[in-house]
Amino acid sequence: MKKNVLILGGSSDIGIELAKKFLDKKIYIVSLHYNSNSKVLKNIKYKCKLIKADLSNSNEKNILKKFNDNYDIIINLVGYINNKKFENFSIKSFEKNLRINSLYPFMIIRKSIRKMIKKGWGRIVNSSSVGVKFGGGLQTFEYSMSKHLNEFIPNYIRKIAEKNIFYNVIKIGLTKTKIHKKISSKNLSKRTKLVPVKKMAHPKDIANYIYHISSNENQFITGQVINITGGE
Repeated sequence: MKKNVLILGGSSDIGIELAKKFLDKKIYIVSLHYNSNSKVLKNIKYKCKLIKADLSNSNEKNILKKFNDNYDIIINLVGYINNKKFENFSIKSFEKNLRINSLYPFMIIRKSIRKMIKKGWGRIVNSSSVGVKFGGGLQTFEYSMSKHLNEFIPNYIRKIAEKNIFYNVIKIGLTKTKIHKKISSKNLSKRTKLVPVKKMAHPKDIANYIYHISSNENQFITGQVINITGGE
């Protein structure tokens, strides 16, 4: 029986590569969440279900209606970012970051867990950022704080590991993605020199690791924050 996969933030560079990897296996039904029109989705939309949902919407009921409760695999790659320094962040914009990057993804995950328990199988992957380790970038305080929240693994989720439901967090390092264009004054060449392997990851690299821990290939890894950061 085919497994249902939901990729939140599915129009991201990593999300697209991950979707292709699942689709290549021919044993998955893939749903891709996106926020706005995305040209890159046109190349694979005939193979996927596309779910357009603006997670900045404060109406919880309307958001959750867009997602069913029958996903076997959920991967959160949502990455809303704004250029906010610690010294000028606001409660309103901070709450928006938390809602988009953390709170709604957690609620969408929670919606499917009951079905996963009945099936006796489930895989969940949340995402954090290497910036969390260093207190965030100078321009990304709110984004980094919201990603830090994603590293919190509820005790309830640890307990259901015995039901063959595995939950992990990946801390993503410097990767060749378009999200960097949203960060003002970011010098990627200078930043790359700080990575011990002296290079950025390719989205395919990250997708490969996510696929492993979110598929049936993973039979023993759960409750972990896994660093994919080139040694940082």
